[in-house]
Amino acid sequence: MLRSRIGELLRVSKYRREYIIKELEITQNTLSNWCVGKTFPTIDKAYILADLLEVKVDELYEREVE
Repeated sequence: MLRSRIGELLRVSKYRREYIIKELEITQNTLSNWCVGKTFPTIDKAYILADLLEVKVDELYEREVE
């Protein structure tokens, strides 16, 4: 199971949510779903998001052992 770290990364990002949404050409709802792990970004959007948040793609999520 994957736990999204996107929300916490956004909180410490130098960019506002509105800028991220514009750059990724997504809706606020889509970003919210990514933050809570309801849906996942496509691989191309994940790379852009990781670049904007200044992390590696694999840092967007944390693997939880059940």
